[in-house]
Amino acid sequence: MPARPQVARVAVPVPVPRLFEYLPAGDDLPAPGSRVIVPFGRRRLVGLVVDQGPASPEHVSALRPIERLADPALVNPALLELVLWCARYYGFAPGEAVNLLLPGALRRVRAFRPPAPSCLELTEAGRRADLARAPAQAGVRAHLEAGPAEREQLLKLASAAVLRQMAQRGLLRATAATPPADPDPGPELNQAQRAAVAAILGARRRYQTFLLAGVTGSGKTEVYLQAARGLLGRDRQVLIVVPEIGLTPQLVRRFERRLGHRVHVYHSDLGEGERLACWQAAGDGSARVIVGTRSAVFLPLRRPGLFVVDEEHDASLKQAETPRYHGRDVAVLRARRCGIPVVLGSATPALESLHNARTGRYRKLVLGQRAGLARQPRWRVIDARGGGRGLNRQLVETVRRHLDQGGQVLLYRNRRGYAPVLMCGECGWQADCERCSAHLTWHRHRSALQCHHCGAQRRAPARCPDCGSPDLLGLGSGTERLEQQIREQLSDVPVYRVDRDTMTRRGQFDQLLAQVRAGEPCVLIGTQMLAKGHHLPGVTLAAVLDVDQALFSADFRAPERLGQAVCQVAGRSGRGDTAGEFLLLTRHPEHPLLVRLRSGDYLDFADCLLAERRQAELPPYTALALLRAEAHQPEPARAFLDAASRALAVDGLSITGPLPAVLSRRGGYWRFYLWIQARNRTALAAAIGKRLCMLHDLPAARKARWHLDMDPVNL
Repeated sequence: MPARPQVARVAVPVPVPRLFEYLPAGDDLPAPGSRVIVPFGRRRLVGLVVDQGPASPEHVSALRPIERLADPALVNPALLELVLWCARYYGFAPGEAVNLLLPGALRRVRAFRPPAPSCLELTEAGRRADLARAPAQAGVRAHLEAGPAEREQLLKLASAAVLRQMAQRGLLRATAATPPADPDPGPELNQAQRAAVAAILGARRRYQTFLLAGVTGSGKTEVYLQAARGLLGRDRQVLIVVPEIGLTPQLVRRFERRLGHRVHVYHSDLGEGERLACWQAAGDGSARVIVGTRSAVFLPLRRPGLFVVDEEHDASLKQAETPRYHGRDVAVLRARRCGIPVVLGSATPALESLHNARTGRYRKLVLGQRAGLARQPRWRVIDARGGGRGLNRQLVETVRRHLDQGGQVLLYRNRRGYAPVLMCGECGWQADCERCSAHLTWHRHRSALQCHHCGAQRRAPARCPDCGSPDLLGLGSGTERLEQQIREQLSDVPVYRVDRDTMTRRGQFDQLLAQVRAGEPCVLIGTQMLAKGHHLPGVTLAAVLDVDQALFSADFRAPERLGQAVCQVAGRSGRGDTAGEFLLLTRHPEHPLLVRLRSGDYLDFADCLLAERRQAELPPYTALALLRAEAHQPEPARAFLDAASRALAVDGLSITGPLPAVLSRRGGYWRFYLWIQARNRTALAAAIGKRLCMLHDLPAARKARWHLDMDPVNL
């Protein structure tokens, strides 16, 4: 039998749970981590070489050569192995790791034109050149004589063509971006902050996970800054992961002002060129500080020194679509493999993180008091029963009092639109989504009905489509209706609504926050977008207006999310020199969850939830995975899950279902899941991982869409 040829095993970005074998393009096999162009059926795709070896006997006759070696050893072996571990644990195809490791510009077969340099400086020829007849170029030179400048600044003085001509003549050249000239030393740390920084820097040469549990306004960011400064002085890179794009601008400005280094940014809202530039700067080590969303945990850092995950409790850190992974947990795993410290910061830590601190896996650092002169807000629960459809009288009076005293007000309602239901007052007709088991939300301002699950839209009717009555009523209230009610009651003050319907342009949210921080009395109305991590020193009153729905949710994580949302919103109040107040409106003021929350002590509240989880044998005391399936009819999805349940029936796994999803139909698909539990995550991943390929081979698997959701954050 002839010897089997040596091949490269390549991860190709397709949802197939295996690697593909290719012959080398020349004499030598490309090294693991190399970016290659390969033929795949009739297509050409970008893949990553994972390893080398003899061809599998069943594939020898079908082997094809690599078309082209695009970039040798582009991804280092440690990072490649990390992503392949994620593929095994979270159950996605190894080829989908390509989407995590490479920015979009490197995932395309056609060469990507590199972005224009972001920072430019004069050359010696540029300083001597006679520009008397080129006034635009002379203006650019005059600006650059003071030092390098960002391209965006120069485009305000001259066109891109002028800059291009100057570069072609050798008058300009690209340079590294200039940091702030004089870093701001910042405020003096209090004792708890100093102890936290000392603990983190004490672990600078080894792996350690720190859970920084600090009440809102306690100065967690100051701890990040001082720890980062200590690591930067040792020529290391610092990565700060945030859950939302909206949190990056304020962090970037603060870190640049304080550290004297340019802060690079990495998130999905950037253009391809910007993402590629950050990716390359991370890889060559020139990006010393990076702020990014969850995908930044896979950046090819050359000299990592510290990872920080801010708002580590936030569900947005879990990727909802394939490839699914949890940014916080991957950051912890990568820090362990790199032998560096990682800080998980939150005023309302996840129960899993608190449990890990209890069991010694994490070291908990507590900041129990607000920094500086700021004090915790005074809490007040308002019984909203019997208040009718309008705004609660006590709420309006309290809002008016704070505005009259020069304060700002934040009202939190986590529901977009005017009303969640449009109903006919004559016959009872309701506007339902044709593709989901849900009502359509009424957006009155644009006269539209929209499904907030599948995105379907249609024009709102003027009359009932069933009986023809014009008596159409909006039931319930969203941010749009709340904005209208506040404007009617308080017509003399600015009212700003912050949700995905109003914040549509890039930079718009950041501009609004800057305007609010100027201090003018105003009312802010918003969803989660407004409640996460923003420092608004002028806000003296915050209120949560719709907690009751979460009190009766079928999701076992709902009480935890309720406590986190309430405490986070309360934490927006009183962060300046003026004492703050917090209102919680509810029709169930004596509900045990709300009684526990009244003290404002989230850690005490979390201890109660952990005791309940232990008794119910729920995570973090057990490990959980959901096997989800959906199809255009219920039966194919149920049939696949029935077959999967039999395939997964082994000792150590407890399987329940198929169960209908909380939202049983979405986007035209009927949805079901298996609830799979084991004593710990290692046992769960091992048992499922051994049988995942069997699930792909089930005949029923071809008749339904399905995926594995390890460590689910939502039911």
